[in-house]
Amino acid sequence: MIKIKETDVACSARNATMSLPHGDVQTPAFMPVGTVGTVKAMLHTSLEDMGYELILGNTYHLYLRPGMEVIKNAGSLHDFTTWHRNFLTDSGGFQVFSLAARRKISEEGVRFSSHIDGSYHTFTPENVVEIQETLRSDIQMVLDVCTAPGISKREAEEALKTTISWAKRAKKRWENRAEGYEGKLFSIVQGNFYKDLRKRSVNEIIDLDTPGIAIGGLSVGETKDEFKEFLAYTAELLPKDKPHYVMGIGTPDYILEAVEHGIDIFDCVYPTRIARNGTVFTRNGLIALKNQKFQLDDLPIDPGCQCNTCRRYSRSYLRHLFKAGEMLGPMLATEHNLFFLAKFMEEIRESIGRGNFLEYKKNFIDLYYGEKA
Repeated sequence: MIKIKETDVACSARNATMSLPHGDVQTPAFMPVGTVGTVKAMLHTSLEDMGYELILGNTYHLYLRPGMEVIKNAGSLHDFTTWHRNFLTDSGGFQVFSLAARRKISEEGVRFSSHIDGSYHTFTPENVVEIQETLRSDIQMVLDVCTAPGISKREAEEALKTTISWAKRAKKRWENRAEGYEGKLFSIVQGNFYKDLRKRSVNEIIDLDTPGIAIGGLSVGETKDEFKEFLAYTAELLPKDKPHYVMGIGTPDYILEAVEHGIDIFDCVYPTRIARNGTVFTRNGLIALKNQKFQLDDLPIDPGCQCNTCRRYSRSYLRHLFKAGEMLGPMLATEHNLFFLAKFMEEIRESIGRGNFLEYKKNFIDLYYGEKA
């Protein structure tokens, strides 16, 4: 499902085409997060115009609301939302992990209470595959056990054993999917911050031979140095002929680090969340539009940016929108941040094609963060 087009001569960065049911995706690619079938404050047409070919939806949230009956009635998540490009759907494992006080994990699955109304539900590896089949997800994730940094090795090993068992059951159910459903199943590497457990997890996943592989258990509260160390270690173990996905990263430095180590796709709520709070990307780093210093600033967010927001509106006006509580402010800031990332990914792919990705990475970080890569 992935065809490698170019690999940078100095590192593992690679350009590829990932073939999915709703069209090809050029990688490396960032996925905007559309948790409940919408990227907050964004029109689908705007995402299409920016060139996004893949967005993320969330099984946990869609299962609870609007529910599978509504999605099934519409035909698919694509038909329901009118997003006719690709959806990757998370299994809901991370959301359940986040609800530590509201869930109980067993070998069978995870029982949890809804954050909406307190009702009880159970996710199993099998029914999570079934839910995503109902959604007609183009990429669906196996149910896994996500763990926090700092736990004991024994706890990490128990969680990994459960994750491996669940992945095998998910693969078996996916192999018996409905005729005509072509969504791809991705397994997830876990093992916490123990290298032998990470290696064991990768070996089990290689034996499982799912179409794609995700690296889980990163960007969950560890230090930046830990992230870099375990990303590099784990990525090196992955088979080169499968798509690689790192879950939950969306800052330029983490994206560049992931691309350097051969990661193809990644997602995060960060770019859209900070936009709704008035913080936006520029070539020279983040700026907070609510800051008093922008009250009389007639410049666009980023003078070199060609997004609709920057071509039309000033920092002064955007600050006014946020201070006045107008919804247009978050909409325009979100549009800018996602345009910025789309352009960023395009430049990354171009640098890989030229064979100078590491030079691009260094120059970008020097300008954006004002520090050495």
